[in-house]
Parts: sequence; structure tokens; C-alpha cells
Amino acid sequence: MGQKVHPYGFRLGINKPWKSRWFVERGYDKLLVEDVKLKAELREKLKAAGVSSVEIERPGNKLRLIIKTARPGIIIGRKGAEIDKLKADIQKRTSREVFIDILEVNKPELDAQLVSENIALQLEKRVSFRRAMRKSVDSALRFGCKGIKVRVSGRLNGNEIARSEWYLQGRLPLHTLRADIDYGFSEAHTTYGIIGVKTWVYRGDIYEQKKRRDVVTTTGAF
Repeated sequence: MGQKVHPYGFRLGINKPWKSRWFVERGYDKLLVEDVKLKAELREKLKAAGVSSVEIERPGNKLRLIIKTARPGIIIGRKGAEIDKLKADIQKRTSREVFIDILEVNKPELDAQLVSENIALQLEKRVSFRRAMRKSVDSALRFGCKGIKVRVSGRLNGNEIARSEWYLQGRLPLHTLRADIDYGFSEAHTTYGIIGVKTWVYRGDIYEQKKRRDVVTTTGAF
């Protein structure tokens, strides 16, 4: 059997940053559990806003949340009312000073998490899985991605026997570390059971540009 590695974890520290950035000498486990619960609750609460990822930073006794979303207006609310309410709620629970940064995802069609959530939503609305997959793949390619793969697993179309189906367009170099591959996973809760949706999006290569300090320009002949 082929052993698969998480595309994000495989590239950590190379061209992908950690999604939780902090350091403590004591009480690591409590902060880790707090991070996991916060991320899960925020995803559930802000489901309508199309949240791609939630990143956490802890400078000192403060807590900074960086929320990447396709619809920032829903989180911010009218005159910032919703974001203030959210901040106050988290502040009360964690007893820390909370800062929330909202980053807009300009092209949701190229964000693997948002693509997988969109497919899952369509499957819950009884759209044919082949149609939902094809539609997402076509729109991603139209927005300039170099390759996309979508895989759905479960009781597809209500069949008795669960199976997996996948669709790949373009290139997907999973073993190339410089390849910018985004990965997303979500679940569709249908009347027949849960259908898992995985998405890989290849957006091109990332080349680190290093400044050469050893280059000395000289004039004249040697």
C-alpha cells in the first residue's frame, strides 16, 4: 500500500509556515488543546463566511487570531459589530487580550479547503458528485491553477457499497518540495452517511530568491 503524507506537513518550514506560532516552557498541552478547540469552534461559528484557515499567534499573554476568509464582511458585520462580539466572547473564555486580523482570500476557486467545502455543500444538496467535482475542477483551471485533484469517498449517490472516485486535471507533483500544493478536506453529511471530500491544488513552484553577497563587480582587465 502507498503511504501518503500530508502535503502541508511535508512542506512545513520549506515554503509553508506553521499555523500556530508560539513557544512556552510550561503548560504546552493546555495551550495546544485551547488552539484546537478555538479553531474548531471558529470554523463552526463562521461556516457561512467561507473560512479557509485560522492561524494563531501568542506574543506574551496576548492572543492573535488570523482568519483567512472568502467573505470578510460576514465576520466583520455592520460597523464592526460582529467582530467586536466575537473578540469579547474569546476574551472572556481565554482571559487574554485578543486581537483578530481578517485576511481576504482573493481567489476562493484556488483555495483547496474552500473548494472541498463547496463540493461537500453541493453533495448535501443532492447534486451528482461527478457534476460537483467537474464544476470545481473547471473553475479552478479557469482561474489559473496548474493542476487540481478532487477525491470523494463514501456511499456515492446512495449506493450500498462505499467507494472512492477521483478526478485529476493538469499536473500534481506531490514529491516536489518547491511545488506550492494546497490541500483541503471536508465532510458532507448526507442522509446515507458521511462522504469525505479531499482536494489538492497545484499553484506553481515557489523559488527562494537569495541575494548573492559574494558577487564583486570589477572594472578593467585582469
